[in-house]
This record gives sequence, structure tokens and C-alpha cells, in this order.
Amino acid sequence: MLDLSRRHFFLSAAVATAAFGLNAKLLIPSAFAGTGIDPEKGFYKYKVGEIEVTALYDGIWRKPHDPAFIKNASVAETKEALAQAGLPTDYMPIPLTIVVVTVGDRHIMVDSGSGAQWQPTAGRLHENMAKARIDPDRIETILISHFHPDHIFGLMHKGSNAPFFPKAELIVSATEYKWWTEPGRVDKLPEARKALGKRINAVFPKWKNFTLVEGEKEVAPGVTLVSTPGHTPGHSAFLVSSGDQQLMISNDVAYVPALLAPHPDWQGAYDQDGPLAVQTRKSLIDRIIADKLMVCGAHFPFPGAGSFAKDGAAYAFTPVSS
Repeated sequence: MLDLSRRHFFLSAAVATAAFGLNAKLLIPSAFAGTGIDPEKGFYKYKVGEIEVTALYDGIWRKPHDPAFIKNASVAETKEALAQAGLPTDYMPIPLTIVVVTVGDRHIMVDSGSGAQWQPTAGRLHENMAKARIDPDRIETILISHFHPDHIFGLMHKGSNAPFFPKAELIVSATEYKWWTEPGRVDKLPEARKALGKRINAVFPKWKNFTLVEGEKEVAPGVTLVSTPGHTPGHSAFLVSSGDQQLMISNDVAYVPALLAPHPDWQGAYDQDGPLAVQTRKSLIDRIIADKLMVCGAHFPFPGAGSFAKDGAAYAFTPVSS
């Protein structure tokens, strides 16, 4: 097990010492892809104070380049950003990591993965939970960041829509739930989102294990919901706190940091409100830097953890390394 509070993942020794009193080696942006942590192992454990965090690899989407993927950047510009980060440039690498937070003997999962219903190269959550010796039946709480397929399809069996985690409490922002399930919502969705909207409305209103959260509040021991709208209307991050250590589980606020750290003004095609997503992204990253927080993201290089630092008017992201 690796304790991130004692590892070398900050951009400079000065930043690391200020944050946690660490002895850190210098890492530069070209180290972006070189975490040295093999996602094929399936899981990765670290600590935030007394809380154990398990990163579970669900797979990767090797997305073909699409000029619409970033609304205000060209494919050439996105390829250049990937190259600067030391990542492949012949496709857009979008890995998916699911986090389980263990407080005492209580397992709290953030999102549910893709349930092998998103991309053919993803859907490995349950396989890797077994490797990490996490029993799905022991997941008491699932914190849902937002209602996009790679984050919620793991709640539902393909075909039957039967729940994968029928015993778990499902906690989500009331704004997110109500937006997707309001009468007439499906008809208002873009054509590409209608199937998702129909599935949500056919399933979720029938389930009795949803807890809707208004505003920002503690939603599990040591875990606070942080409102981060823009990517979706009720998108949420989650702040994990134990002792003097904190981890911001940012989910899709900066979903491909190779692109959005150096170019925080870029708007992703999946951001439902692009300008608000940009505003939220900058605000959250500024908070992460100011409060010297560890950070992880659903689509960051596995195991999804690292740090942000200011880089002029933009940011630099450095992943945890082995």
C-alpha cells in the first residue's frame, strides 16, 4: 500500500514541504504518462490520514480524434497537448478509475463504473474489486457525481436494468437527479442523449434507495459533497478529510488534465454548460492549490491521483508516481 502523503508527486520540493512536510523529488510535465503504476494490476491503495482509498481500474476509451471533442480547440491542438504530456497522440486516451473510500469497516464507492456498457475496452470494475478483495455486497454507500453513462451504467445490469448494488444507499445532488428526471426532460435532450435520458427515467424513479442532497454537506463519515456544476447541472466532487489530510475527488471537473490543465478555458463536448464548466474548473483547481489538497479524477492517468500547481494563467498537473 502506498501512502500518498509520503510519496513524490508534487511539482517541487517546496510545494510538497508546504503541503505535507514531504521530502519530494522534482517532477516535470513530461512525466505525465510515466506514473510507473500498471493499470493492468487492477487496483491501487493509498491513505488519506486514517482513511483508505482504493483506486479501481475500469478500463480505457481509446477515443478516435473528433474535431467536436473540444469545442474551442482543433484536433491538432489537442494532439499537441497530449504530446506535451507524454501521452499517445493517435487517439484520445480516456481511462476510467472508480474510487472506494474505506472508513473503518465501511466501504463508500464514488460512482459505479461503466458496467461493460460504455466502451468495449471498459467494464472491469467487478473483476478488479475482486483483486482488491472488496466485496460488492459490502458497498454500503455509492456517491454519484453525475448521470453520464461511464459513471452510472455500473448501477444497472445490461438488458434487465436490475440493480447491481440493491443494498447500497445511492447519494446524489438533488439538482442532478431532478434535472434528469423532470417531466418532459427526454424530449428536450439532444438526440445523442435521448437514449440515456429514457433509461434514467425508466429506472431511477422506481428505485427507493436514492438520497437526494441539497447544497454542500457531509454525505458519509469524513466525506463532503462539493457542488461543481457545468459538466452537468448537478455535477458533484467529494472532499475526503482525515486528520490534517484531504483528498478532492474531482470526478469530471477536469476530466482529461493533459488538455484542461494547460488549457483551462477549453470546453469539452460533454460539458452541458461550457462556460460554467470552465468557471467551475478554475475555481476548484484554485481551491485545490490554495488548500494544498491531493486530487484524483475519474479520467486522470491511473491510479487517478496527483497534484495541481499554477503555471502562469493555466495549471500543471503531476500524477502520483511509483
